[in-house]
Amino acid sequence: MDINFDQEFWAQEIREREPDARPVDVIDAVEFARTQLGFVADEKQACVLRSKAKRGILNCSRQWGKSTVTAAKAVHRAYTRPGALVLVAGPTERQSAEFLRKASAMVRKLHIKPQGDGDNATSLKFPNGSRIVGLPGTEATVRGFSAVSLIVIDEASRVKDEMYQSLRPMLAVGDGDLWLMSTPNGQRGFFYEAWAGDNPDWYRVSATAEECSRISAEFLEGERRVNEASYFEQEYMCRFTASDGAYFDPALIDAAVDLSIPGLNL
Repeated sequence: MDINFDQEFWAQEIREREPDARPVDVIDAVEFARTQLGFVADEKQACVLRSKAKRGILNCSRQWGKSTVTAAKAVHRAYTRPGALVLVAGPTERQSAEFLRKASAMVRKLHIKPQGDGDNATSLKFPNGSRIVGLPGTEATVRGFSAVSLIVIDEASRVKDEMYQSLRPMLAVGDGDLWLMSTPNGQRGFFYEAWAGDNPDWYRVSATAEECSRISAEFLEGERRVNEASYFEQEYMCRFTASDGAYFDPALIDAAVDLSIPGLNL
């Protein structure tokens, strides 16, 4: 049965329902996902759930489960930190709404009736005052949030740089975390730059389709036969191929440039 708690009775309800339980803010995220959400994480997904990194990036194959594991991370954050604000962005509002559907299904398993926050069309409000809010896909309509605990950007390689730049300042006051997840989409944009750059702040996780036990070798071989090599490499092998419309691969250009030539300033 779904239970819709009032915020002021949150702590008391937890004690009455689970008198011997540990405080919710110290529950291990992997254990929480398994026992409370019914999500059994594989080894790399467990690393994502347990990571305390302030900046994380998932470069993963299609169907690896990046949206599911980050939805579990978002629900764990909201459930265990009263008053936390989690923002979910994507290339379109539909993408954010799909993420919220995954989160809503998990919330039901906590015996909490999913409900909106009353202000945002795509949102989840928790009895402890925390919220998960799905954002529309345009930069002009996402401003106004502050003291954000966690920002998740789904299909980040397809989100415009302007959106990314407008979201980052929202983490300042609350010292929040930022997680990007996507398959590659050419050698361009903030997702590629964060992955390929040398900034040590980023915790990077890569998972190809060959490393995912849920994707069969037979399926992959079929996909390899019917798709162009560049598409297969990006969608399933996590490789950033040259951007569409580029005449030359940027990696080849970089390799051909000799910076030791006097007077060459690039």
